Amino acid sequence: MVSERLAFAEALAHKAGELGLEYFRKLDTLTITQKGHQDLVSEADQNVETLIRKELAVHYPEDGILGEEHGMEEGSSGYTWVTDPIDGTANFVAGIPQWCVIIACVHQGQVIIGVIHDPVSGETFKAAAGHGAFLNGKPIKASDSQSLTNGSVGVGFNGRTAVTDAVNVVGALVSKGGVFFRNASGGLMLAYAAAGRLIGYVESHMNAWDCLAGMLITKEAGGEVLEQDVNHALYHGARVVVGAPGVFGDIKEIAESSFSPFEAA
Repeated sequence: MVSERLAFAEALAHKAGELGLEYFRKLDTLTITQKGHQDLVSEADQNVETLIRKELAVHYPEDGILGEEHGMEEGSSGYTWVTDPIDGTANFVAGIPQWCVIIACVHQGQVIIGVIHDPVSGETFKAAAGHGAFLNGKPIKASDSQSLTNGSVGVGFNGRTAVTDAVNVVGALVSKGGVFFRNASGGLMLAYAAAGRLIGYVESHMNAWDCLAGMLITKEAGGEVLEQDVNHALYHGARVVVGAPGVFGDIKEIAESSFSPFEAA
């Protein structure tokens, strides 16, 4: 049952978020070098993903798991869980409260579940395919904006593709009277697009664990999403373009004119 898996994923994201939050609060007690902060984040990343993997192994032992820290573990059930234990590690290490736990579930080439949990703000964005999108249990929907001049577009930067990709997007967006937004967590920016806080989000390349959940939540919230070959994205990542229906065409046009040719990393 998809509903059971969604409830499980939400509860697991909360549990993982609590562990992440314990580490985040420890940053205040570290008076040593920046390297000490980096080590703490690495430990947090690994231990939060280990927690997620252990829970999945107990409840869904036949399922596959793909995570940022430990790679792909193939399953036999046809289901694959995709997780980023801490999305926004640059924020995390700097003590900026903009990071999240991401959990998605893929079945037969389709993303069926997406959960993005922000432990600091206590916000949980979730969706199951065909069942709508929710924030803390209340339905959400994409923005009603009909113009790039009405609202902000999230712009991602990944360090894997051409630096000019993000620069070009910002330039094109601003030249059309738009405003760009960036908080260094692609997961949260996708969630914000789903909730109507942003009118869209673009990034020239995102790994599956960063984007699959957010794209599903946005789609279920009524936003438009650049179609993906999900099975390919699991191993090679994806180009991400999402937007409110009234501006998606404009955002897609900006992305197409700004990004260098896509070569899956």
